[in-house]
Amino acid sequence: MAMNNRHSDGAQFLKEVLMKIEKRLAEISHDLKEGKKEIESMHEYYWENYTEMDQYGYEEFDNRQALLQQTNANEQKLKLKHRFERMKDAPFFGRVDFTFEGEDAPETFYIGVGNFAEGAGMTPLIYDWRAPVSSLFYDYDKGPASYEAPAGLISGEICSKWQYKIRGGRMVYAFESDTKIDDEILKQELGTNGDVKLKNIVRTIQKEQNTVIRNTKDKILVIQGGAGSGKTSIALHRIAYLLYHDRKNLKSSNVLILSPNSVFSDYISHILPELGEENIREMSFDLFAYRELKDTAADCEDRYDYLERMMKFPESREKERFQMKQSGDFVGLISGFLATLEDRLIDFKEVSFRGMKMTEEDLIKMFYFKFQNTPLLARMDAVMEYFIDAYETLKGSAISDEDRELLENKFGSMYVSKDIYVIYSWLLEEYGYDSLPDIPYERRKIPYEDVFPMLYLKYQLLGRSSRKSIKHLVIDEMQDYSFIQYVILENLFKCRMTILGDYAQTLDTKQHNVLEFLPKIFGKDIREVVLNKSYRNTYEIARYAGKISGITGLELLERHGKPVMEEKFSSEEDMLESIITNLNLGEDGYETGAVITMTEEEAWDIYRLLKNRGTEAAYVNRDSSAFERGLTVTTFYLAKGLEFDQVFAIRGGQENPLAAQAEYIAATRALQELYVYQV
Repeated sequence: MAMNNRHSDGAQFLKEVLMKIEKRLAEISHDLKEGKKEIESMHEYYWENYTEMDQYGYEEFDNRQALLQQTNANEQKLKLKHRFERMKDAPFFGRVDFTFEGEDAPETFYIGVGNFAEGAGMTPLIYDWRAPVSSLFYDYDKGPASYEAPAGLISGEICSKWQYKIRGGRMVYAFESDTKIDDEILKQELGTNGDVKLKNIVRTIQKEQNTVIRNTKDKILVIQGGAGSGKTSIALHRIAYLLYHDRKNLKSSNVLILSPNSVFSDYISHILPELGEENIREMSFDLFAYRELKDTAADCEDRYDYLERMMKFPESREKERFQMKQSGDFVGLISGFLATLEDRLIDFKEVSFRGMKMTEEDLIKMFYFKFQNTPLLARMDAVMEYFIDAYETLKGSAISDEDRELLENKFGSMYVSKDIYVIYSWLLEEYGYDSLPDIPYERRKIPYEDVFPMLYLKYQLLGRSSRKSIKHLVIDEMQDYSFIQYVILENLFKCRMTILGDYAQTLDTKQHNVLEFLPKIFGKDIREVVLNKSYRNTYEIARYAGKISGITGLELLERHGKPVMEEKFSSEEDMLESIITNLNLGEDGYETGAVITMTEEEAWDIYRLLKNRGTEAAYVNRDSSAFERGLTVTTFYLAKGLEFDQVFAIRGGQENPLAAQAEYIAATRALQELYVYQV
């Protein structure tokens, strides 16, 4: 059933299993080569002999089937090869020593991203994290445990649990823990620090986190946590746990993550090795809105356009307009507008068609009473379908496509406009706002303040199809979503949700607690979890960030590092020199570092100047999609949700309305070292 205790040493087992993976890879490569030859020979035989194959095609059919089977076998072997190549980097991450009921000696189960056995049909040396036996690792702490096997419930006792960090086939650290530790920083601390007090604190944190990760009851779970409290890690491990436990109903394609930017999705793939090849969908809500409105306007601004403008023109009244248009009050204004729109939108005219007619009075009755619950811009279609049904019943035959098109034009022409852009412009005029420019579709670009109000109006006028394929929605950075955005999300997704964020990390000049209005939108079935323990940043960085935000009450883990370095430079040259001097990345240093600026322009300038001095760096802008190890140069708003070992935060001028927010966000991106620079 499993390996015995001669493999209890993880490092020794790693050596042995890597050799066996290499051996299997060599065998698979050989089989693939032979399979390719076999396919070529089948093709050759077919083209040489197909004219002589029997007239009924039996031989031809047999040949095609054999070719298909060989091709499928090759594809399966290729998939296996890819999986084993991935496993060479980190074959396993967990281990359980389990004594079966009625036995004396424990057996050892190693857990990894996939099954691995020495040969097909043999007992696995490593078990897939989704295999039934893996529930010992995920569901139980040390002590009595059981799991569902094909033969029934297997009971026994967990004697010990181990966790490993393996990279490039090398053991980075290993530690024994009664409970499964999910967070990378906590794992690192336990793997490199033997302090008993620290181990007890870490286990306390993990027990609190496990209650959130293993929560399967609450439909909507909201996690409010300060910077460094591990909320993203918890949310992702919760998804992994749910995918494991409900694998019959929940696939990775049923999960959608609404994330701050495209880089975040690449970044989270590094956090959660369990997901392996699972493909979880990720999208920014701005991109979603753009796709939904592309039939209305050629382009939409995104939040980053708005933020850059706010920083360049801080005295602008745009901020007041933006906040009003995202609020519950504006949702109320849209409802009021819709109540009076019917009279303005429709010009009723009698419809005559091949001896049958619908009078203006009939149309009004149908429109206002029979189909009053149908969305306004879809309502005349419903009236038309009623008319067509009546005509087809009377004549006893279906109308032609040409006649249907004729009727669509007759009924559709009663709308003064069906253009959402134009109708939204009427709404703005009605409430005293500047209307949108009256320009052709291809020149339209919707201002960011109007994107989500217009999307909400579109759904009210046309209806919306709820996204039934999505069974779990994850909303990250919850504090950056407005009232109207949450109303849209509630309309679109009737599924379970994990919503997480930190109200102190808002992309606004003031902190907003969305939990004040979420129950009004989602109802009272919301479970709120507050995480007060901060441990991902060092004690020195967390204290520094706390002073900027003014937040108190966070419990800080005594994980000490270098003091925060603040420095003002007389020139940009001196500042760049200091960044290059203090940068400590590579084999003997840290894995990741970042220079974080206020604006896009500043980020591009610093990236270019560093490259000119021979410093390798990745520039991350709004179109980037990859998170790379090494040095990253980006803005504070694109760094949200990401973490780096070293951070060089470039202060903005105090006249910038987002200066304090930017400094707090940049500071909390640093895990080990923080430098705050100013020119």
